[in-house]
Amino acid sequence: MQSETYYHIYNHANGSENLFRSQENYRYFLQQWSKYIEPIAETYCYCLMPNHFHVLVRVRSEDEVLQFFRLKQPALQGFGTLGGFSAIISRQFSHLFNSYTQAYNKMYSRKGSLFMSNFKQKEITTDDYLSKIIHYLHHNPVHHRFCKHYKDWPHSSYHALISNQHTRLQRRAVLEWFGGKEEFTKFHQQNIEYPEQIKLE
Repeated sequence: MQSETYYHIYNHANGSENLFRSQENYRYFLQQWSKYIEPIAETYCYCLMPNHFHVLVRVRSEDEVLQFFRLKQPALQGFGTLGGFSAIISRQFSHLFNSYTQAYNKMYSRKGSLFMSNFKQKEITTDDYLSKIIHYLHHNPVHHRFCKHYKDWPHSSYHALISNQHTRLQRRAVLEWFGGKEEFTKFHQQNIEYPEQIKLE
């Protein structure tokens, strides 16, 4: 993964298992996301569903990421000794999945891996793709029949993005991208034809 680049990140539980069985599971996943992913990527929107999740992120600049790791290793000069920038980013996601799995396994007296071994990361290559992936993420629970309307799903970023309450999301950037809150909500009310990149995800 490259710095200052948008990615659609997604992953699925192994087999027919669920990643989230309770409200506490959803809350804890977001807590661990803040711990491991916020230092290396800005989060624009997300959707968590029982057996999989989708997130839109923008990887931070190399300087920002380096500053974070210098908090632990003040003498750190670059990413060479850490295996390279891309490896560091992937390692943070591994830390997220491993920490969540450990807590989940303890809670449910379970053993073994929970997530698919390789999480997916698709680079967002066009403005049209960026707009439509946000629509896609928020409508995904309807597509998978977890609810009848995207506004009914409590575990996506849609409500946080249109509220005035504190959020760790890049709310201002998302709303400005669509031209404001009203345009953002209107865009979500439309039936969108998704590009091929999204249909394959």
